[in-house]
Amino acid sequence: MTIKLTSIFSVTLSILLISSFFFQISTALGGAAGGWKPLTDVNDPDVVAIGQFAVNEQNKAAGTKLEFQSIAKGETQVVAGTNYRLVINAKDGGSVHKYLAVVWDKPWEKVKKLTSFKKI
Repeated sequence: MTIKLTSIFSVTLSILLISSFFFQISTALGGAAGGWKPLTDVNDPDVVAIGQFAVNEQNKAAGTKLEFQSIAKGETQVVAGTNYRLVINAKDGGSVHKYLAVVWDKPWEKVKKLTSFKKI
């Protein structure tokens, strides 16, 4: 009986230690699952295309005539696809303003959706 309890305790402790080790490695390499990660290159053509998509969708939805200029900064979050949270520079008439846009992208299904867009 004592040997069985000792074995169960040892196995449980081993599983916890191994799980903790892999969690630490995963956090160090890519952050916690579902967390936001800063973009390393806001000029990446795929990221720029997401920003242009956000402005175009906002123009359609709100009847505005914003002109995409650039992306100031952004983050991504993996959730059954990728959320892009972007600070976009866009021209409204003669002046450039910053906008915060969130776009959900699921490229393997060719799904892209603007989930929020606001002036900041």
